[in-house]
Amino acid sequence: RPPECLPPPRGRGYLLHEEAAMRDGLDRRAFLAGLGALAGTQAAAAPPAASLRPLARRAGLGPAPPGAEALIAEARLRGTVALGLADVATGRMLETVRPGAALPPASTAKAITALYALDALGPAHRFETRVLAAGELRDGVLKGDLILAGGGDPTLDTDGLAALVEGLQAAGLRAVEGRLRVWAGALPAARAIDAGQPAHVSYNPAVSGLNLNFNRVHFGWARAGADYEVTLQARTARYRPDVRIARMQIADRRSPVYTYEDRAGRDHWTVARGALGAEGARWLPVRRPALYAGEVFQRLAEVAGLRLPAPEAAAALPAGTTTLARRESAPLREILRDMLDYSTNLTAEVAGLAATAARGARAATLADSGAEMARWAAGALGMESCRFVDHSGLGDASRVTATEMARAMVAAERAGGVRALLEDYDVRDARGRPMRDAPFEVRAKTGTLHFVSALTGYLSVPGGRTLGFAILTGDVAHRETLTRAQLDRPPGARAWAGRSRRLQSALLRRWAQVHSA
Repeated sequence: RPPECLPPPRGRGYLLHEEAAMRDGLDRRAFLAGLGALAGTQAAAAPPAASLRPLARRAGLGPAPPGAEALIAEARLRGTVALGLADVATGRMLETVRPGAALPPASTAKAITALYALDALGPAHRFETRVLAAGELRDGVLKGDLILAGGGDPTLDTDGLAALVEGLQAAGLRAVEGRLRVWAGALPAARAIDAGQPAHVSYNPAVSGLNLNFNRVHFGWARAGADYEVTLQARTARYRPDVRIARMQIADRRSPVYTYEDRAGRDHWTVARGALGAEGARWLPVRRPALYAGEVFQRLAEVAGLRLPAPEAAAALPAGTTTLARRESAPLREILRDMLDYSTNLTAEVAGLAATAARGARAATLADSGAEMARWAAGALGMESCRFVDHSGLGDASRVTATEMARAMVAAERAGGVRALLEDYDVRDARGRPMRDAPFEVRAKTGTLHFVSALTGYLSVPGGRTLGFAILTGDVAHRETLTRAQLDRPPGARAWAGRSRRLQSALLRRWAQVHSA
């Protein structure tokens, strides 16, 4: 599977303080001022009429490389290849291939989402989850409802819910006479990021204002005699509570591996017995994240001695509530760094939806919010023809051009934006080996869908020059022929992606040589 398909591990740095995030980062006012200053310079940064190929050759970087078009032809990559390369210092486009070709950005869209969220929310923004009392708390007894109220936090996990239960104990709560309610209305809800994906893939969960464990449930199995023991848990390193909102049944078949049905308010799964083997585990997506969080909260409270009724959804928050416990996330900058590192789709969608809400725009769906981000990117980054149907890049109907993505990297860098959040990218040599001692540095975001591969970021070359680039490849016509079931593991996708990645490294090696100062 592509890297974006892997279940995201617990991110690093969740205990860093706001001051550390600000030291490392981006002041929102400076960022806005930088983008504003760049708004009038985009015309000067227009691409050249023809792709330029400097003739200079740098010692230590190997023989003079072929041109970009020759490298593209050598890659034998079915579909379309587009690229853009720009000088960060001047904004001038240095090289382009198919500058008008609009292709899916895949997860490179997350770089734009990060800029969008930092602009609207600021790097110090924290998501807050609260437990509210709707009624009088007297002698440890709440005469009313207890409400678990989400603030959209994409990093909330079972450990975080346990901390909220501890906060209730510290507040003296011993009993609740009313209901347990869950509120997820801080953000629009979606049952999946992309409805066209296979039902069982964990990178395509539901999205809401109350999220837990990246809206995934841990499915484990182990052979027990002639049958299997199966668990569905809200698992973290410290806790493994079983959940009831998802059910699993083993079916006597070899394929399909999974089936899904929404039935009686629960996620009902079946798995093919012939696909299990002796033991194993995987994450499955959750379609009712708010009730999932409420159920786990109820179980944790029960273990702590606080008996609560089954959770119910709340359409709105009542007036006059009292906060009994609260949990804040890490600063947004830390969350976005982990998002770009692990390519977590849920985090991107929450960050984008929260940014749209902060801008005062009305968005009922992910597509509405993606369209608002596209309008922002047109004005702030010069991406006048971009289209976003979400914030993670999972939806393959989003479109960008390589020229505009490269231009966006220039605008972001000159405004002090996103490069520090990107990971080092290992460029490989012609034999496929990582160039550990290369005389250049690449910090970039990858993007992978089946038959779509993208890379965008920054190349720092000998002489101190920094270049913003984007490489987009896509066999969109072939991808559109795939059925929903084939999107899990389509034939030929791995080999196609390998050729695309080799081309990306070849282009970066070329640029490092011919554009060195």
